[in-house]
Amino acid sequence: MGLSLYASNMSSASLIGMAGSAYATGISVFNYEWMAAVILVFFAIFFLPQYLRSQVYTMPEFLERRFDSRSRYIFSGISVLSMIVIDTAGSLYAGGLVIHLIFPQIPIWQSIMAIAIISGLYTIAGGLKAVVMTDAIQAVVLTIGATMIAVIAYVKIGTWEAVTAVTPPEMLSIIQPLDDSFLPWPGLLTGVPLLGFYFWCNNQFMVQRVLGAKDISHGRRGVLFAGLLKLPVILIMVLPGTMARVLYPAAENPALQNNPDLVFPTLMFDLLPVGVLGFVAAGLIAALMSSIDSTLNSASTLVTMDFFKKFRPKTTGTQLAWAGRIITGVFMILASIWAPNIEKFPSLWQYLQTVLGYIAPPIVACFLMGLFWKRANAHGAFAALIVGFGAGLLDIILRVAGISVWFTEYHFLYLTTLRFVLSLATLVIVSLLTAPPSTEKTAAYIWTKQAYDDETIELRAVPWYLNFRVQSMALLALTAVVVIAFW
Repeated sequence: MGLSLYASNMSSASLIGMAGSAYATGISVFNYEWMAAVILVFFAIFFLPQYLRSQVYTMPEFLERRFDSRSRYIFSGISVLSMIVIDTAGSLYAGGLVIHLIFPQIPIWQSIMAIAIISGLYTIAGGLKAVVMTDAIQAVVLTIGATMIAVIAYVKIGTWEAVTAVTPPEMLSIIQPLDDSFLPWPGLLTGVPLLGFYFWCNNQFMVQRVLGAKDISHGRRGVLFAGLLKLPVILIMVLPGTMARVLYPAAENPALQNNPDLVFPTLMFDLLPVGVLGFVAAGLIAALMSSIDSTLNSASTLVTMDFFKKFRPKTTGTQLAWAGRIITGVFMILASIWAPNIEKFPSLWQYLQTVLGYIAPPIVACFLMGLFWKRANAHGAFAALIVGFGAGLLDIILRVAGISVWFTEYHFLYLTTLRFVLSLATLVIVSLLTAPPSTEKTAAYIWTKQAYDDETIELRAVPWYLNFRVQSMALLALTAVVVIAFW
């Protein structure tokens, strides 16, 4: 489970995006990774028990049980859209870049289409079990491949002083000043956690793996192990991009300067001998397909369970399975059509995070308040989703139309935080102005101190090294060490 979570997140898009960002802007891109470890601890302690006890199949289903069907359908529709245009399309684009370097005579759109067809076919055939099993295998291949590139790059450079000689000191720090264009430190404290909460705690694409846990303990260990796997990313996926500044100076490599997404593929093809190159290329494509099969499976699950079964409740299990396969095929086609358009954006990483910033705020607001505030009601959640998504849509329309207003000039992480506060305030105000939900409706979905105390008693019979609270504290301590080391 931990390997599946890790592999689905660390796709080719992440590899290419992080190395490119490290080359162009510095190692501050790692903030997204260590923050994930912190958020996964929070997820293991608070969110996961409620999800498993409620026995839901999808995240929108959880919102329906806590609030009502309006929230479910809005969230489900937005989730499906994000899986197509963010996760699947981003991975297809990254894979297209790699294959285009191998076979430059093949247009990138044809490479994208080939990957989409292969990934779609085995996802259709195997379902979630195939997804989780292939994820685990591909995670190992991916990590070995990325580690080999990092080691070979460092050996070729010879000394870390060669990197510091050509890299400004601020690019070797994960904490950036207030005016940084990529990741200012206030955005690290506000916007980055919001994107992480959505991705790891509310996103069907990731949470679906944990919903298949044998029990809560099993799920928690998988989640915490995934958090542990995020920490070495600084060494094997971020720093190679920084080392590329020595191997491929921007002044001598205009192609990399104009498109830093090419940095990791260039490292791969330039440094590795032929036999090893084939192995690493296979790992990269495996990670890509891991992400694609995950999103296709999760998106088809959402449509099948949240729409198809709702409107046709008498549908048999076999019919649902076939509906899921057909939906997977349709989504595969849509994502492959959209993916080539990502080339129009400044970089792949900026595309992924910016679009996520339009989706996450109202959803995170609803889940957090739904879990920790029993007074939150269906009308408040519905209003928060409408206002939050409406604010994001207004921003998109203004930018596409080229209209500049006061808020369009701010960093996207600040705007993500602003939309979250707006959604949160809307939920609280509307909930207080309308009738409270019944205790019977909310009791199973609200975190309580009593649940924590009961769990404390249960953990007394568990060996300390299997106690998830001890494991969580150890992970947080290790994360703090890594952050301080690269401060």
